[in-house]
Amino acid sequence: MTTFVDRVELHVAAGSGGHGCASVHREKFKPLGGPDGGNGGRGGDVILVVDQDVTTLLDYHHSPHRKATNGAPGAGDNRSGKDGQDLILPVPDGTVVLDKQGNVLADLVGQGTTYVAAQGGRGGLGNAALASARRKAPGFALLGVPGDLQDVVLELKTVADVALVGYPSAGKSSLISVLSAAKPKIADYPFTTLVPNLGVVTAGSTVYTVADVPGLIPGASQGKGLGLEFLRHVERCSVLVHVLDTATLESDRDPVSDLDVIEEELREYGAGLEDRPRVVVLNKIDVPDGQDLAEMVRPDLEERGYRVFEVSAVAHKGLKELSYALAELVAAHRAAKPKEESTRVVIRPKAVDDAGFTVVREEVGGEPLFRVRGEKPERWVRQTDFNNDEAVGYLADRLNRLGVEDSLMKAGARNGDGVAIGPEENAVVFDWEPSVTAGAEMLGRRGEDHRFEAPRPAAQRRRDRQAERDEAQQEYEGFEPF
Repeated sequence: MTTFVDRVELHVAAGSGGHGCASVHREKFKPLGGPDGGNGGRGGDVILVVDQDVTTLLDYHHSPHRKATNGAPGAGDNRSGKDGQDLILPVPDGTVVLDKQGNVLADLVGQGTTYVAAQGGRGGLGNAALASARRKAPGFALLGVPGDLQDVVLELKTVADVALVGYPSAGKSSLISVLSAAKPKIADYPFTTLVPNLGVVTAGSTVYTVADVPGLIPGASQGKGLGLEFLRHVERCSVLVHVLDTATLESDRDPVSDLDVIEEELREYGAGLEDRPRVVVLNKIDVPDGQDLAEMVRPDLEERGYRVFEVSAVAHKGLKELSYALAELVAAHRAAKPKEESTRVVIRPKAVDDAGFTVVREEVGGEPLFRVRGEKPERWVRQTDFNNDEAVGYLADRLNRLGVEDSLMKAGARNGDGVAIGPEENAVVFDWEPSVTAGAEMLGRRGEDHRFEAPRPAAQRRRDRQAERDEAQQEYEGFEPF
């Protein structure tokens, strides 16, 4: 028997970007032909996609850790690395994505709906892409950015037009089996149904889906029985159908009290079900006592405003009237529902005074520490090879142009104070030296690169070599041994 799983915690890791390449083109007569290091490839994303053929989250229950592939590093001769392959994870229609705090990140409804659960890292730029008129031959490349690591919770909420609710053994599975082509397990003992069953019903020109919700008993909204596990599956329905057992053998139960109990559980659960139209089905009228009890309670239920149908799933009585009545309610709900646009564009303009980073003063061991947070500076730090002085200088230039140094001065940072870029658990910490305003300038004047100076004329080269020989000869003649 297939296990039904409708809630899992998923740990996803996107692919990291490939490192850029630092390379100089070399060929005959061109020993230093210029930088030709390629860029690293982008890391693969982890993408959740609604697939109508998937009905459970069982695969992710057994294998909750998923990772996309990394991007390949760049190479010389301007060869960029291959992008990592996106990891596509199919999920059932109606899957809700939440973070570990319970905040909704996405509600995936409709075939093909997607959500990027983890973003792949950017590939690092090679030195060919970093070259400019001011830095003609960079001796460094940028590292690839690590991919996102995310822990998300997936909850399945069945997408159905009609939800059948009621006590265990009220006949919900039997009813859905005769209304549609669904073949749920049917037996004469409580809690036979352990998973929500879904069926498709055709009534005239209207086609709609019906789901039964198993395990509702008193206290279900607080976790008793199976109700708490499956009450979420009624949240999306258009119509609620109370299936009441008119042939129950329990002396302390009757259709009216059963209805009151289930309504109380739905009210306690919440989820905005108060406005959904209700229909009452008095089931098992094929039993003589069941028919008598149905006729007895029907006036009371109609007085409460319910539409009441007397049916027998076994004898196939009253099913046509019920299916057409449900189709009418579903069609009315669809017509009243506002039409949603297929694509919604959300524009979040950047604030005028948003510098792209923040500087916060902290105290660590009695000493001041200035923490810099922001998407750009944190990404730049991750892309820097700290074993390469020129790369460190390039980072210093970028931070200076962004305005980090000015902000540190305004925050009261002094020479020698600690500066941390990034979160507490993964930060780069260094001592601030405000006198060094641009690290790359220490390695040579901008715009000057002796490897790319214009070649001197042959006559000038001969004169320079002769001058060097004359100077060496003069030094030799002036040498006096001990």
